[in-house]
Amino acid sequence: MNREDILKKAQTENKGKDYADIEAQKSGTRTAYFVAVLLVIFVDTVNGFVLGYVNRGMDFVLFTMAFVAFLTKYIILRKRHELFVTIMWGLLALMMLVIWILQLCGVMA
Repeated sequence: MNREDILKKAQTENKGKDYADIEAQKSGTRTAYFVAVLLVIFVDTVNGFVLGYVNRGMDFVLFTMAFVAFLTKYIILRKRHELFVTIMWGLLALMMLVIWILQLCGVMA
């Protein structure tokens, strides 16, 4: 098999996607998630000092992002560890949702 055949086969397997594009997207996603985490920490800290409490709605969004990321990874890899981590993030997201709703109802500050 010559170089052109190998290249054509690789392009067919990747369905026209460029490896560099895929890696750039992965890198961008990781960076965006990291920035989102930093922003949530910053906003939670400011809310804690200014308002006297932390709005758990932002934490709910952040934990849901992690839950979906690990759920996707579990669906692709089918590893028991990924399922465990997915469940943990899901429970944290659910807990933040409940706390946020309680905050909106005035039950919790």
